[in-house]
Amino acid sequence: MERSDHNRTLALAAIFQAASLVKDLAWRGSCDEHELEVLIGSLFAFDSTTPEEIYRGEVSLRTGLERVRTQLESGGKPPDMEITRYAVGLIFLERKLQKRGDMMQQLADGLQGAQRQVDYFTLTHESVISRLGEIYKETISELGPRIIVQGEQNHLSNPDIAARIRALLLAGIRGAVLWRQAGGSRWKLLFGRKRLMNEATQILQRLNT
Repeated sequence: MERSDHNRTLALAAIFQAASLVKDLAWRGSCDEHELEVLIGSLFAFDSTTPEEIYRGEVSLRTGLERVRTQLESGGKPPDMEITRYAVGLIFLERKLQKRGDMMQQLADGLQGAQRQVDYFTLTHESVISRLGEIYKETISELGPRIIVQGEQNHLSNPDIAARIRALLLAGIRGAVLWRQAGGSRWKLLFGRKRLMNEATQILQRLNT
């Protein structure tokens, strides 16, 4: 993948979009179904090589792009620390994952198996979501430290919602993989904030014309 501000911004948008949907599920018990489908679909885009292919075009990441712009433009404390905490946690866990070849293979095998369920059902069928949630528990959750999701207890204790949250966190890891492949790093996030924010703004302006 080309290491460019454009690709880094789209990858970061995917991470923030996953984090945003996790928050929606945890506090409201629901989230945008199309955005959920797009992010779940990214887990099975095995042969796609660009963010546009993986996420079905820039427009599918509109929410994430808006989050990138608003979270980075403050310059100081982000307006939504909860979403930022999830996003940063996903980037950190992906870095740990890269050092575990055995776990990466386990993750790849799990997704290949889940692909067979997708072929039989649909991307967001409860059986697929449940399996993705299990894959997250068997792999990423074991890396530590775990991402602690805040929200309404009646939603968090609902098995179906909990599975959706874990599936979205797994999709966030997918976005973090792309972020790294596009040249993203902690330093790019700290010192390249303005460039990422400007790129997100330009993409959104293009989508709105």
